[in-house]
Amino acid sequence: MFGLQEILIILAIVLGVLFIPRMNARRQPQRAAEPKIRLSGKIRMAVTASAIFPALTAAYFQPWLKDQVMFLYVGIGPVVLGWLLYWVFVGFKKRE
Repeated sequence: MFGLQEILIILAIVLGVLFIPRMNARRQPQRAAEPKIRLSGKIRMAVTASAIFPALTAAYFQPWLKDQVMFLYVGIGPVVLGWLLYWVFVGFKKRE
């Protein structure tokens, strides 16, 4: 059984985690609003596909049981290559 002291310590920690950040946020000066990154529908679809494709290839190849190198080539490789090519393309597009 927990004693009263242990319960009060846990309660104090929870209250500290909840209230101390709020108290400190009021004292800090307001910062200028940072520009928000707005993602287009195409980029959102690419990010989603980048998460789903390796998951599907992992389910098919099961790299935790066998052939981890093949999973890296077929599952993660195309995703990394695609984002690298996109990065280079955007760099050339901004330069023009």
